[in-house]
Amino acid sequence: MHLPFIEIIEWFEKDPNLLMWKFPYPEADIKNGAKLIVRESEKALLLSEGKLADVFDPGTHTLATENIPFLTKLKGWKYGFQGPFKVDVYYLSSKQFVNLKWGTPTPIMIPDKQFGQVRVRAFGSYNVRISDQAKFFREYAGTLPFLSAFELQNKLRDFIAPKFGEALAEAQIQVLDIAGNLSALNSKIRPLIQPYFDAFGIDVTEFTVSSVTLPDEVAKHFDTVTNMNMVGDMDAFLKFNQATAIGQQGTALNDAAQQGAAMAYMMNAMNAQKSESKPAEKQDDIESRLKQLKSLHDNGLIDAEEYKAKKAEIIAKL
Repeated sequence: MHLPFIEIIEWFEKDPNLLMWKFPYPEADIKNGAKLIVRESEKALLLSEGKLADVFDPGTHTLATENIPFLTKLKGWKYGFQGPFKVDVYYLSSKQFVNLKWGTPTPIMIPDKQFGQVRVRAFGSYNVRISDQAKFFREYAGTLPFLSAFELQNKLRDFIAPKFGEALAEAQIQVLDIAGNLSALNSKIRPLIQPYFDAFGIDVTEFTVSSVTLPDEVAKHFDTVTNMNMVGDMDAFLKFNQATAIGQQGTALNDAAQQGAAMAYMMNAMNAQKSESKPAEKQDDIESRLKQLKSLHDNGLIDAEEYKAKKAEIIAKL
């Protein structure tokens, strides 16, 4: 049975997640002069004999050989033709697809000045738009009958993870900066990721790092530095650590009681310090603080830079 000639070609988008859709009548002949309707947020590709003939922007187009000279060249008809013809028609979406997910399935190794090589996990989202439909079709989509954003997300997920690590290394962003400056990190990473998407004709309109998981030893150091900065006073910080150690040694106290005892010890020490009205600290007190500071450094609770800074601050009081 001979199929009727196709006079109107159009795509009624029923699935908002579709990136690409093939007009589903490959055996039917398209009438010379047929109308190709391309709506806003769409573009249409015509393939003749397996080769890309043309890309059509939004609007209503008449499919005739005089309007598609490359089609005539592919067919080998020197003077054009008036009869029906066969071509493959693909519609590609040009709208933005948002909130696609990415993540590192396994930890990625990044260099860090303070910690050396560090393994981190990262997760986030990104928005994309097909910016070059012809390149996207050639380099990525191929001849699939349709392609969804979810398929794109799954295929690019493993691609993004190593590129994210490479981008971090290129930007020389340190581990502790990742944890504390996610907003600034997003603006740095997107332009570094974009070149890898250009090869597929895809534009990354937004790239977001929503969370980064640090190794336990790095997270512990970060918490120590944060707590010290919150206390502000070095002597109170030392006494707080001593009180915490005393509380941890008690076997008869539960966790809540230990923390309460440690906090009470610290508060008493801070109040006692505030009530002192001596113009300058005694030599013995300063030597004791320096020894305590050295002990913290030797036990790995503060790094070399923090040790030098606090040491200079104490000596300045001599």
